[in-house]
Amino acid sequence: MRTSYHEELQGILDRLVQMADLAETAMRDASEALLTADLTKAESVITNDAQLDAMHEEMEYKCLSLLALQAPVAGELRTIVSAIRVVFELARMGDLAAHVAKIARLRYPAHAVPEQFEPGFREMAEIAVKLVDVARLSLENRDAEGAHELAAIDARMDDLRRDQFTDLFKDGTDISTEGAVDVALLGRYFERYADHAVAVGRRVIYIITGETPAGDDWPNA
Repeated sequence: MRTSYHEELQGILDRLVQMADLAETAMRDASEALLTADLTKAESVITNDAQLDAMHEEMEYKCLSLLALQAPVAGELRTIVSAIRVVFELARMGDLAAHVAKIARLRYPAHAVPEQFEPGFREMAEIAVKLVDVARLSLENRDAEGAHELAAIDARMDDLRRDQFTDLFKDGTDISTEGAVDVALLGRYFERYADHAVAVGRRVIYIITGETPAGDDWPNA
């Protein structure tokens, strides 16, 4: 019985790695759709988000079932409770990638991002994908040290977000109201996606060490 239980627990962790991989693909494709006005790719991201939502429900049910039926203790309890939170973070990351894709679709065939903001969004996209990749690997390899790198990577995302607001409101900015709204929303989506990836890393560290990183660099998204 206990062997089966531990196999179920390992299966949950493996499934979370799969979810992280899907969230990474979603943001990579959504970013490409945004920056290249690729309608097909945008539609694909929006449609595929349903898979992450379904996995969210599936994993939450499995975690709650283990809590109710197996009476986990110590590290097992820590893992299951953390998994419930991680599955939420990953599902939310999928939602945010879909939001990016929806703006790309809304503005098609035009580019949603004004030309002067494209370099910043391109870097934001690269950081977002790197963050979820590091989070996924730290979860897959039970690598607390790797997870600790997430906060430092995320700091650059925060810098880019601040730069966007500075550029939006500085004198002489030639951008439409519609463009300004798109930039503000998209910047928020990328920033929140990054926060959720950092929150996944925070939970990974807790699963492995029993300690939770604290401070402004570790948002509990």
